[in-house]
Amino acid sequence: MVKSKILYISQEITPYFPESEMSIISRYLPQSIQENGKEIRTFMPKFGIINERRHQLHEVIRLSGMNIIVNDSDHPLIIKVASIQQARLQIYFIENEEFFQRKFIFHDADGNFFEDNAERSLFYTKGVLETVKKLRWAPDIVHCHGWFSALAPILIKKVMNEDPYFAKSKIVFSVYDDYFSDTLDLKLKNKIRKMGVNEKDIKLLEQPTYENLLISALKMSDGIIRGSDKINSEVENYIIESNKPFLVYEDKENYVEFINDFYNLLLKPQENV
Repeated sequence: MVKSKILYISQEITPYFPESEMSIISRYLPQSIQENGKEIRTFMPKFGIINERRHQLHEVIRLSGMNIIVNDSDHPLIIKVASIQQARLQIYFIENEEFFQRKFIFHDADGNFFEDNAERSLFYTKGVLETVKKLRWAPDIVHCHGWFSALAPILIKKVMNEDPYFAKSKIVFSVYDDYFSDTLDLKLKNKIRKMGVNEKDIKLLEQPTYENLLISALKMSDGIIRGSDKINSEVENYIIESNKPFLVYEDKENYVEFINDFYNLLLKPQENV
């Protein structure tokens, strides 16, 4: 029997990131799904706070060396990997000195939202997808965690929809309590449109707020998971009205079983769902 392939695109994973609901799920869910007989690949950004020596990161030369175009500029992509030995789990890291070497995540030392967070997100998600293609690995499900991964569903459904590696991929998006009040770069919509996305599919990004970014991602998703008990109310209202397959919030004792079943449901032939 052919194993189902699950791609995880996460914003944060412990122990490389401080513990949070998202980082803990992003760490243990892939391990458990792998133990349930599925094949997995897991990605996160190589933020500057990550200690490479302590976590024994090393560059994957055969995957590095690509340039990712963001806003008409080439940005070098470096891929690093680390292993969580006891879990037999590998984590791939997307690295770029300009976007990720800073010692802060999304805000500077004074608490200001980085002006290039939209470009950083676009580089990250595009970098993951291009790396997966280089691995010659076609995921059956792409599971996104956190707002920083929210551009991936748009790229998969509207830019890579005819790509043999992603044409049949189902997208699952987990919504967490990761709200930000700032607005992303107002040029984000035009940057995505230049990649071949129809303007009507990203109309919400004329005002690239947290709510509009997540709703744009959820519109492109095949299934939605509530990753936190508390989530943004506007996003929650969209989920309810969308009638998309939806998995309610589950505590840490039960979520793996329910998510694995959710994957299996989405992977059934359409007429049987």
